[in-house]
Amino acid sequence: MINAAIIGLGRWGKSLVQAVQGRSSLLRFVHGVSKEPESVKEFAASHRFRLSTELETALADPEVEGVFLATPHSLHVPQALAVAAARKHLWCEKPLALRLTEAKRIIEACHRANVVLATGLNKRWFASMRELARTVRSGAIGEILHLEGHYCNEHSTRVSGGWRDDPAESPGLGMTGAGLHVLDAFVNLAGRVGSVDVRTFARKPPPDPRDSIAVLLRFTTGATGTLATVRAGPMYWRVQAFGTNGWAEADGEDRLCIAQMGQSPDARELLHVDPLFEAVEAFGRAIATRTPFPIVPEQMLDTIGAFEAVIEAARTGARVTL
Repeated sequence: MINAAIIGLGRWGKSLVQAVQGRSSLLRFVHGVSKEPESVKEFAASHRFRLSTELETALADPEVEGVFLATPHSLHVPQALAVAAARKHLWCEKPLALRLTEAKRIIEACHRANVVLATGLNKRWFASMRELARTVRSGAIGEILHLEGHYCNEHSTRVSGGWRDDPAESPGLGMTGAGLHVLDAFVNLAGRVGSVDVRTFARKPPPDPRDSIAVLLRFTTGATGTLATVRAGPMYWRVQAFGTNGWAEADGEDRLCIAQMGQSPDARELLHVDPLFEAVEAFGRAIATRTPFPIVPEQMLDTIGAFEAVIEAARTGARVTL
């Protein structure tokens, strides 16, 4: 059993704990860090882990083998470097960093420390997305020509104020909170992004924002992609891959539809899984077996590089080439 610490016990930090505590045979939380310990002491007690107020206390805890960062994005780099220096395995919530150079620093520090690095892009573990990736890699729809994706959620209507509404912490309207998941899916399916064009529309600023961001991508393979997110819209997830022999679409967490040339579309309802539990279990297995986390460092860098380019293109209105 791997003993872990959770740094940051806001909504998502609590979600990470609830996903695995008492359910996983690989990992458990034994230590939590919160700047407001009184507000989470009952949560910590119910999930049987001790509390402190500083990251350094958790890093000095000899029982702690892995550390989960569920903290504001601007803190990821210094905190991740401190975790690597303490030779603890690291789960860092997305985005790993806001800039490619900073993501490289984290990856290099974890490599030097010989610790496992994971990033919290749990949508990879949707049943629909795992089956979509398998379908693409099998060659069933041929060479990828184009990808389409959209993800929006209602979190910004329920989780407002503070750092999440700060453009310096969460740039690109809904790109940081939602669109980054689709961008990671695209990198997983089609590889490195070569250039991006972006358009944004902000009808109402935070709190409770109403805005959209649309991205046109060209991959280094020559394939194209379109990505969009509407912040504060009802929950919606769709990723579709178009190939030379057909298309495949992930619709929500558990539905996949495949259409091949000359055949009617085949819609499938897949067995539901808990994607956050599965992602954390993958981190635990990587530590236990000393194997890479399924999202490998090269893909982490490709996603953050494309993300940084999207933010720059949104700011300037000009195409950005990676």
